[in-house]
Amino acid sequence: MNKALLNRTVWLSSARGAVLPIATLLLMMLMVVPVHATLLDIGFITNIMISLAVLMVALNVAKPLDFSSFPTVLLFATLLRLALNVASTRVVLVSGHEGPDAAGHVIEAFGSFLIGGDYAVGIFVFAILMIINLVVITKGAGRVSEVSARFTLDAMPGKQMAIDADLNAGLLTPDEAKSRRAEVATEADFYGSMDGASKFVKGDAIAGVLILVVNIVGGLILGTLSHGMTIADAASTYVLLAIGDALVAQVPALLLSIAAASIVTRVNSSFDLSGQIASQIGSSRAWTPVAGILFFLGILPGMPHLIVLPAAALAGFAAWRLRKAEAARAVIVDEPIAAASPSVIGWDEVSDDAALGLELGYGLIGLVDERKGAPLMARITGIRRQLSRELGFVIPLVRVRDNMSLAPNCYRITVAGVIVGEDEISPDDLLALDSGDLIDRIQGRAVKDPTFGLDAVWISPDKRAEAVVAGYTVVDPATVVATHLNQIVQTAAAELFGMDETQKLLDALKESAPQLVANLTPQPLTLASVAALCRALLAEGVPLKDFRRTAEAMADAAREESDPVQLVEAVRQRIGALIVQTIVPVKMPLPVVTLDAGLESLLNQAIRTGRDAVHPIEPGLAQRIVQAIGEIAGPLLNQGRRFAVVTSPVARRALSRLLAPHLPDVPVLSFLEIPDGKSVEVVAVVGNENNQPMLASEVAA
Repeated sequence: MNKALLNRTVWLSSARGAVLPIATLLLMMLMVVPVHATLLDIGFITNIMISLAVLMVALNVAKPLDFSSFPTVLLFATLLRLALNVASTRVVLVSGHEGPDAAGHVIEAFGSFLIGGDYAVGIFVFAILMIINLVVITKGAGRVSEVSARFTLDAMPGKQMAIDADLNAGLLTPDEAKSRRAEVATEADFYGSMDGASKFVKGDAIAGVLILVVNIVGGLILGTLSHGMTIADAASTYVLLAIGDALVAQVPALLLSIAAASIVTRVNSSFDLSGQIASQIGSSRAWTPVAGILFFLGILPGMPHLIVLPAAALAGFAAWRLRKAEAARAVIVDEPIAAASPSVIGWDEVSDDAALGLELGYGLIGLVDERKGAPLMARITGIRRQLSRELGFVIPLVRVRDNMSLAPNCYRITVAGVIVGEDEISPDDLLALDSGDLIDRIQGRAVKDPTFGLDAVWISPDKRAEAVVAGYTVVDPATVVATHLNQIVQTAAAELFGMDETQKLLDALKESAPQLVANLTPQPLTLASVAALCRALLAEGVPLKDFRRTAEAMADAAREESDPVQLVEAVRQRIGALIVQTIVPVKMPLPVVTLDAGLESLLNQAIRTGRDAVHPIEPGLAQRIVQAIGEIAGPLLNQGRRFAVVTSPVARRALSRLLAPHLPDVPVLSFLEIPDGKSVEVVAVVGNENNQPMLASEVAA
C-alpha cells in the first residue's frame, strides 16, 4: 500500500515537472503549424483565463516576493499570446474571405459584439486600449520596475550589514540570519527580473500594433489580388477580423499589465492589496469631508441632484459606519487584556526565559512610554552596548514589563529569573547624591542610593540648580534605574555567559585564527570546559575583550593542567598583563596590598590541609582578614584609587572567594600574574601577630 502510494507520488512529481517543457514545445508548434479555428478558440479562452488568474494572485499577495515566480509566468503568458497571434494571423489571411467566423467564434464575437461589427469603431477602441496599455500602464510599471531594481540592488549591502549587526547583537539566531540573507538575495533577483519582464509587457503591446497593421495590409492585398474582392469588401472582412484578433489579444495583455503594475508598486504589508487599501483609506476623517463637499455640490443650481445627493448620502453613511467601527476598536484596545479562555493556560504564563528582566510598578510606566521618549529604554540600550564592549560578549536583551504586584513606584531587576535588585524611586523627582563634600544641605526625602548605597535625597525638579550649587550630584529617575542595572549586569556577567555565547566567540575567532580554535576545542577542551573557564574569569572581573589571547592561554594551560581549578589559575597567570591593565593604566604603578610572611605561611598551610574545602580558612581568622583589608580598602576606594590584594598562587583563589562577598571591587592577584616589567606600589601590608591581622605600621610599632 505504502509502496504504491510512493510510486504514485513519484509519478505525479515527474509528470508535474514535465508539464512546463511540454507546454513550451506546444507553443513553438503553435507558431509554425497550422491549427483549426476551434483550437484557436480554446487557446484564446485559455489565455484570458490564465491572465485573470495571474491578476487575482497579484492582487491578493501580501508582498511582492509572495509571487516570486511572476516574471517567469509573465514571460510564458506573453509567449502564449504571441503564439496565438501568429496562428490567428495565418487563419485570418488564409481563410478570412470565407466569412467572419473563419478565424473562430471568439474573434467573431470580439469583432461583432464588442465593436458592433463596425471596423472603424474597432480601430478607435483598439487605439484607446493601446494608449492605456502602452502609454500609461506599461510605461509606468516599467519605470517603477527600473527604479525598484536599482534601489534594491543599491540597498543590498546595507541590508546584509544590518543582518550581520543583528546577528552579532544576538537579536537573530544563525538560522534566522541565513533566512533573512536568502530573502534579501531573492528580493534583489526578483526586482531585477521584474525590470526585464516589464520590457516583455511593453514589447508585447508594440507587437500587437504591428500585428494589426500586418493583418490589415495583408488582408487587403490577399482579398483584392487572390480572391477577387473589392477594396471595400476586403476592408470590411479583413479589417473586422484583424480588429477582433487584436482585441482578443489585447484584453489579456491589459490584464497582465495591470498585474505587473500592481506587483511592482506594492509595499510590504500583512494585508493583501484590497485589505491594505481599505485599512489606509477607511477612515471617517477622510469620508466626512467628502460627504460634505458632495452635499454642497448637490444643492448648487444646475447640478444633477438625483446623482450627486445620493452619492453624498452614501459617503456620509460610510463615514458614520467607519466612525462606529473606530470607536469599537478603541474600546477593545482600552479594555484590559484577558485570556481567550479562562481554562486555558499558556506556557508564557509559567516560564520566563529572559536572561535579564526589569519589572516596573505601574507608576513607572512613563519611563518606557514611547510617547514620552522612553528615556529608560535609550539608557538600557546604551548600557548594553558599553558593557558588551567592556566585557567582550553581547549582553542579552533586557525584558522590560510591568508588574501589578509591585508598589506603584517600585522596580525589580532579575537575572535568570532570580531577583537580584529592587528599590523605589520617584518618577517625577530628581535624586540628589551626597558627594561627600557638601557646602550646604538640601531638604528632601532622605534615601540610600540603590547602586552604591550613598546618602541621597529626592528633590523636586525646581531645586536642581540649588542642589548642584550645594555640591550634590543630581540624576533623573531613569539614570538611577539604569545605573543600578549597569552595576548588576557587571556583577552577574558570569551568569549571563553560557555555551551559546562561547560558541559565538569561537565562531568569530575562527575567521581570523582558525588553527587556534582547532587546537583549543573540541580537544583538549570541550565547549563546556571553555565556557566554564570564561565564566570563572568573568566572575572575578576579567573581561573577554582580547579573546584571542585568552584562547591562546587556555590552549597552552590545557596541555599542562587538567584540574579545572588549577586550569583557571594557569590561564590567569598567562593573561596577567590583561588583568592588571583593567586595574590601572599601563604607565602607572600597580597599588597592592600584601600579606605578612607569617600570615601568608599560615594561609598556605590551612589551604593545603583543607584542599577540598570550599572555605579552608578558619572562620575567626577569615573574619579578621576581611576586617583588616576592609579598613585599608575604605579610604582608598573613597579616593577613587583602585588597588589589588597580592598573595601566593596557592592562597589566591581561597582569598578571592573570601573577599568577594564583602569587597567585590577589590581584585585578588597572585605574584605570578603581575608582569615582570610592571612597577608596583605597596600601599599596605596585612601582618600576623598573635594571629591578629593588622597593618604593617601596627606590626612595626
